[in-house]
Amino acid sequence: MDGGRRAQEFSEFVSARRRHLRRFAYLLCSDWHHAEDLVQTALTKLYVAWPRIRQEGTEEAYARQTLLRCHLDERRRPWRRESVTAELPESALPGGLSFEDGDQLRAAIRSLPDRQRAAVVLRYWWGLSLEETAQDLGCSVGTIKSQTSRAVDRLRAALAEDLRTG
Repeated sequence: MDGGRRAQEFSEFVSARRRHLRRFAYLLCSDWHHAEDLVQTALTKLYVAWPRIRQEGTEEAYARQTLLRCHLDERRRPWRRESVTAELPESALPGGLSFEDGDQLRAAIRSLPDRQRAAVVLRYWWGLSLEETAQDLGCSVGTIKSQTSRAVDRLRAALAEDLRTG
């Protein structure tokens, strides 16, 4: 693949998917600036592997998996362990949720452990199958089932608590 064609194909992919990847990163880390950093890091790695993954037709999965791994790597670094404060969203909430409901949902998602948060985001926001989610997280389908089940239970409990106290 020549350099000009490679750059053009990569630019087209980035133009089409960057916003979606950034929202995915935000759901993982709950910070728009950090999400942008994660996307940039993932896209750099994607560009390096572009000829191989483009040939295999796995651009989307590779981007998703790289983004997720970048996030998990960052979370393991001690200097990244800081508390995130609540911020207003930069875009409209998905259909049907009031701002307050969306804010409570995002807070509940932020409270989940990293692996549960990743499983929930991949399964329910990204819409991946159990097998695809397991592949992206590098674990078994059974692990994904238990992680999502526990996460959904925690989300329900957190949102029910918000309703009782709100």
